[in-house]
Amino acid sequence: MSTVIEVRNVSKSYGGVVANKDVSMDVHSGGITGLIGPNGSGKTTLFNSIVGYHPIDSGSIKFENREISKLNVPEIARLGLLRTFQQTRIYGEMNGVENMLISLPHRKMKLIESFGGNSKEEYERADHLLEFVGLYEKRFLRSGSLSFGQQKLLEFAMALMNEPSCLLLDEPTAGINPTLINGLIDRLKRANSEFGITLFIIEHNMRVIMNMADHIYCLAHGELLAEGSPDQIQNDQRVIDAYLGAH
Repeated sequence: MSTVIEVRNVSKSYGGVVANKDVSMDVHSGGITGLIGPNGSGKTTLFNSIVGYHPIDSGSIKFENREISKLNVPEIARLGLLRTFQQTRIYGEMNGVENMLISLPHRKMKLIESFGGNSKEEYERADHLLEFVGLYEKRFLRSGSLSFGQQKLLEFAMALMNEPSCLLLDEPTAGINPTLINGLIDRLKRANSEFGITLFIIEHNMRVIMNMADHIYCLAHGELLAEGSPDQIQNDQRVIDAYLGAH
């Protein structure tokens, strides 16, 4: 398996507070990699570093063998590396189709224009992906009226609209009605298997990540504590002490 994201000895501090310290990990192409750890362990900071939200203090981050630690968010996104957020970032006054079309890179600068510039293929792709996430019947509803779980599915579809090769998901199931979680997991797995998208997922729900990931990293106090298969992580006493034992 080739490595799509390579993190080497990455450190990041905020005003004397160490968020990440000498972190190294690999995300393999075509797989589903999990990232767990207690609150404040540095998971989101690492995601922010990978996608270019802030510069790292030291170390190296490569995407498909290219150093990206000095690139900004749009440059990294154009390479095919995207992320979603704990809180959804949709346009609540727009309907589902409009959100899909506005998410395309060439539309970002044209928010105030009409949607007449989109091709028939882009509309068809938007409809197909909304159907994929189960929102086709709601595609003309104002997105702000959707449930939080449906908004997360819409944000996921918006990310897929950009045809990423790798997608970072920051707690995709957080705040979602438990009855919708299995459907979201199923669609994430299908995006991985059918579209070939590599997934790198921060998740607090241990049942979710153990059922999804083929390899898991655990951070604690900004440092890498353990890595391995779901079985290895579940049975690692260091992880149990740092994380599982706290629940």
